[in-house]
Amino acid sequence: MFNQTPKMTDSLEVGSIVRQSFKRLSPQSLARNPVMMVVGTGTLVTALLGITHLTQGEPAALDFAICAILLFTVLFANGAESVAEARGKAQAGALRATRESLKARKIDIDGDRVREVPATTLRKGDRVLVKPNELIPADGEIVNGAATINESAVTGESAPVLREAGTDNSGVSAGTKVLSDDIVVEVTADPGNSLLDRMIALVEGAKRQKTPSELALSVLLAAMTLIFLIVVVTLVPFAGFVGADPSFSVLVALLVCLIPTTIGGLLPAIGIAGMDRAMRANVIAKSGKAVEVAGSIDTLLLDKTGTITLGDRKAIAFETVQGVAAGTLRDAALLTSLADPTPEGKSVVALARNQGSDVEASEGTDFIEFSASTRMSGIDMPDGRVLRKGATDAIRKFVTENGGHYPDETDRLVERVAKNGATPLVVAEADRVLGIIALSDVIKTGIKERFAKLREMGVKTVMITGDNPLTAAAIAAEAGVDDFVAEATPEQKLDIIRKEQAEGRMVAMMGDGTNDAPALAQADLGLAMNSGTQAAREAGNMVDLDSDPGKLLEVVEIGKQLLITRGSLTTFSLANDVAKYFAILPALFLSSLPALGVLNILNLSNPMNAVLAATIFNALIIPALIPFALKGVRYTPASATQLLRRNLLIFGLGGLLLPFPAIKALDLMLTVAL
Repeated sequence: MFNQTPKMTDSLEVGSIVRQSFKRLSPQSLARNPVMMVVGTGTLVTALLGITHLTQGEPAALDFAICAILLFTVLFANGAESVAEARGKAQAGALRATRESLKARKIDIDGDRVREVPATTLRKGDRVLVKPNELIPADGEIVNGAATINESAVTGESAPVLREAGTDNSGVSAGTKVLSDDIVVEVTADPGNSLLDRMIALVEGAKRQKTPSELALSVLLAAMTLIFLIVVVTLVPFAGFVGADPSFSVLVALLVCLIPTTIGGLLPAIGIAGMDRAMRANVIAKSGKAVEVAGSIDTLLLDKTGTITLGDRKAIAFETVQGVAAGTLRDAALLTSLADPTPEGKSVVALARNQGSDVEASEGTDFIEFSASTRMSGIDMPDGRVLRKGATDAIRKFVTENGGHYPDETDRLVERVAKNGATPLVVAEADRVLGIIALSDVIKTGIKERFAKLREMGVKTVMITGDNPLTAAAIAAEAGVDDFVAEATPEQKLDIIRKEQAEGRMVAMMGDGTNDAPALAQADLGLAMNSGTQAAREAGNMVDLDSDPGKLLEVVEIGKQLLITRGSLTTFSLANDVAKYFAILPALFLSSLPALGVLNILNLSNPMNAVLAATIFNALIIPALIPFALKGVRYTPASATQLLRRNLLIFGLGGLLLPFPAIKALDLMLTVAL
C-alpha cells in the first residue's frame, strides 16, 4: 500500500489543493509562518491602497497588479504545503476505512464467553480471539498460538510471515490478516494510539510538529524579515530627503522580494515531504524530529538476533566431550528443550528426533525456563537427574557448584564452533559436562553491502549480542560491521549508548525484542522492527514495517536528504535577493538620482515593469521549486566539505544568476503585453 503514490492529476485532488490553499489565507494559518504573514499583510495593504487611489480618481493599476501578484505568492506557498499533504490523502482514506470496519471476538475476563464487538471499543489489556481469514482488530501480542499472517495491508509486502506466542516475533498490528490457525491476542494500545491511527495522523500531517532545526530556521527567517522591514521603512525618509516619491505599493513589493519568501513558502512542504518519503519507504516515523535526526547519525547499534541475522537460529550438530556417548548428549539436549518454546529450542528437539532419539519427559518432571540472570534452562527429573543447557560461563558455574570438573576439552569445542560463526550451548548433567549444541545463525541477504554504504556516509556500525566473543567476532566479520560487543546485557546496551552520547555523537539503535526497549528509548533514533515485540515498537521513535535492518540506510539517506534540501533551498532563496535588488532599487530612485542608472544592469524598460517583473519572478519561483521540495535534493555520500561546496556551487551560484535572465524575460513580456 505504501509503495503506491496517489495520482496527483485527479481533478478532485487538484480542486482540494486549491480549496486548502484558500483556507490557509486565514490569519490563524498565516501566523504560523511569519514570512507569509508579511506577504499576506502586504496583499491586504496594496489592495486597500488600490481602492483608495481608485476612489480618489488616481491611477491604481500598479497597486492592484502588485496585490494580485502577492496574493498568488501566498497561494503558491499554501499550495506547496497542500500538495505535500495531499500525497497521503488516498492512503489515509484506505487506512481509515480499514480501521472503522474492524470487528473483534472479545474474550470475557473469565474466559468462558466470546462475543463480537467493534474494534474501536477495545482497550489495553483486552484479549481477542482471531480465526483464519479474519483481520486482527488491534495492535497487540500473541499470548496463545501461532499463525501465518498477511501484513500487506500495512507493509505492502504480500509474503506471509510467522508470528508466535512467547517469541520476539509475537507482535501483531491492526488491519493485518490471519491466514492459518486460531490465535489469542492481548491488546496493547488504546484507541487512537495504535500503529494504524499513527499512520493516519502522519499521512494527513495532522500531528506534524516543527523539528528543532526547522524551528531554528523559522526564527532566522523571522529575524531576516524584521531586518528587511526596518531597511525598507528607512527608505521612506531617505526618499523624502532626495526628493523621490516612491509608491507605497512599490515599497511593499521591494520588502516582499527581499525577505526569504521562497524558503518561507516551501519550508512546511519540505518537512511534510520528508515524513512522506519515510512512509513510502515503509518506515513509520512518530515525529518529524526522528526523520531529521536520522540525517545526523554518527553511530548505529544493532541487535544481532532478528536484526542482522534472521533471528531463528537452528541446531545443526551435537558435539560430545570425551567419554560421553552421542546418544546420551542427544537425549539430554532433547529433554532440556522440550519446554523451550523458542525456534532454537524446537530445532534442538527436531534435530534429536531426526537422529533417532525417542525419549520423553516422565511425569513429575520440573521444567526450568530460561532466564536472563541464569542464562540456562533445563529439567529436574523425578529420578534425581538434573539436566541443564546454556551459555558457556553459566554451565561452567553450574558444574563447579555441583562439585564437578569443567573439562578443558569443552572450551576447545566451544572455540571451534564459535570460530565457524555458530553459537555453542553447553549441556551438562549435574557435575558432568556432556557436550555442546551448535546453533547456526543465518545472516540476512545483502546486509554486508548495506553496512559498507553506511560506512561511506560516515556512520559507524556496532553489533551488540549476548553471544560469546568468538561467535560474535565471526558473525561481525561475515556481516561487515565496524565493531561488536559480545555477551551484552540490556544494561550494557544502555551504557554504550550513553557513553557515545556523552562524547557528542548521535546514536541510532535497532532492535526487535523486549530487552531492546530501554536502549531504543535512550537512543537519539530508535528504529524498532515491526516483527518484534510491542514493547520494542512503543519504545522506538520509528517502526520499520519491513523488519529489514538494511532499511536504516534508506532512513539515513532520507534524513540527510531532508537537511540538504532545506539548506539548499535556503541558500537559493537568499541568493535570489541580489537580482531583485538590482531590479527594484533603481526603479525607486532613478527619477531623483539618475546616477543610480548604473545599477540598472538589466536595462529594464521602465520602473513599473521592473517592479512587476521582480515581483512576478518572486511568486513564480515558489511553484517552480515545489518538485525539489517534495522529491528532495539528490543525496550522494560525501564529506561535509564536499556537500557544502556542491550546495554553494549549484544553489548559491544558481540562485544568484538565474533571476537576472528570468526578470529580463518577464520585463520583455510585460513590455509587449502593456
